[in-house]
This record gives sequence, C-alpha cells and structure tokens, in this order.
Amino acid sequence: MAKLNINGKARDVQVEDDTPLLWVIREQVGLTGTKYGCGVAQCGACSVHLNGAVVRSCSIPVGSVKATDRIVTIEGLSPNRSHPVQVAWAEIDVPQCGYCQSGQIMAAAALLRKNPQPTDRDIDEAMTNICRCGTYQRIRAAVHKAATIAQGATVPNGRKAKAQA
Repeated sequence: MAKLNINGKARDVQVEDDTPLLWVIREQVGLTGTKYGCGVAQCGACSVHLNGAVVRSCSIPVGSVKATDRIVTIEGLSPNRSHPVQVAWAEIDVPQCGYCQSGQIMAAAALLRKNPQPTDRDIDEAMTNICRCGTYQRIRAAVHKAATIAQGATVPNGRKAKAQA
C-alpha cells in the first residue's frame, strides 16, 4: 500500500511499488486530467508537480514517492480555474486539440514559480512538453500573459486572478 498526498488530500492506494504514478493518479484516484502520451517521459502530457517541481508522472514509480511528498495535478492547481496560467490559457485560447494542455499548464506554472518574469528564451528552455498541434507561439504568449496576471493585473471579468504557482 502507498500513502500519497495528492492535491492536499491523503490517499491510501493498493498498488505495486513499481506502478507509475500516472496510473495511480488516473486509475486508482480517478483524476483523469493528467494524460498518458508516450509512457517514456518524453512528451510531458503526464506532467504534475512533485514538491513544487514539474515531473513526468509516467516515469515515477509510486514506491519512490514518500507520504510527505506533495503531488499536485491539474485538478489541484486551482479549484475554479483561477490560477494565472489557467486564466491566460483561456484568454489566449491556447489549445487546439487540447490533449497536451494539462501538462503544458503544469509546466508553465512550475516555470513561473521559479521565474516570475521569464524571457522567450527562458520559456523555450523550460517548456519541453510536446504539442502535436504546434501551438507553441500561443503557449509562449500565454506564459507571458500569466506572468502579468500573477503580478496583480485583473482578468477580463474584472476579478483578480489568484497569484499562485
């Protein structure tokens, strides 16, 4: 049995230690926003935060995760999609097919936590997730927009976005 902290909730799951964290999140816990893309940690569709750092959950055996580690999935980033990255993604209309977007959003949130005002080069170096539809220019624009929102700008409906990452 594994004890995990996912989105702030303690979870006990009955799985083998070598089960990838991705499958625990999706199949055991029922949080399906984190996607399976390649299974070899290349595409980034499975990106989640582990203690604040973006990781590819398909390559992390659940046995290597401690009960004290904090796992955050796309569902836990914000309860109402008010995270600056989520707001910017919607405003810029980033997704085309949308499959990779939860991983892209998690990668962008981790980047902005480390670097609140990234340059284009910083974004290009940090955002290594694959988008088969090629929305990289909109992703970059949304990361810049999220940085602005996180600094306290209001969002289209006049509310303040939650400055969290």
